[in-house]
Amino acid sequence: MDSEMTSSNRPEFDYLFKLLLIGDSGVGKSTLLVSFASDAFEQLSPTIGVDFKVKYVNIGGKKLKLAIWDTAGQERFRTLTTSYYRGAQGIIMVYDVTRRETFTNLSEVWAKEIDLHLTNPDCIKMLVGNKVDKEGERSVTKKEGIDFAKEYGTLFIECSAKTQLNVQLCFEELILKILDTESLLAEGCKGVKKNIFKEKPLESDTSSSSCC
Repeated sequence: MDSEMTSSNRPEFDYLFKLLLIGDSGVGKSTLLVSFASDAFEQLSPTIGVDFKVKYVNIGGKKLKLAIWDTAGQERFRTLTTSYYRGAQGIIMVYDVTRRETFTNLSEVWAKEIDLHLTNPDCIKMLVGNKVDKEGERSVTKKEGIDFAKEYGTLFIECSAKTQLNVQLCFEELILKILDTESLLAEGCKGVKKNIFKEKPLESDTSSSSCC
């Protein structure tokens, strides 16, 4: 997977895909995004509302613009983030393999949020067990993650945002599945034509008032 960056000229791209990161606070959503977007690990404070990054990549022979939304996991922010499900082609459901409650909440909280607010029934979902670098503290087995993914029809991968293990692969597998879904490709084309996102450098985040 190759990234395309530009300082002054806007890169050309074939599709615009909207990806959403959801899960409890502290599971590593923001670090996962930073690790993917900048290929580096950074310890981050909890997201307030919604943050947003753009990355240009070449995957599956296509030039893609990825608009990736990182939502706050705290319950008090949840009403702020429900609108961000609209039009998403991919959703990454993140839990911490060392904190069982973050895994339990996937079915008790986050799967219900998806059912309530997701507008695209063909949206591809990826289940991510983060922090496998803390193997000695693991409280959720890999088999439990696999079983959850089978039950809810999601892709599945375990990774470490800290060591970058499987981080690129996580996003790449999700995007390849989106590229293999005709209805989502059509949505990606519409996004390009509408130019619904203003161009922003990779490192820039929007405030929680930003909306698509």
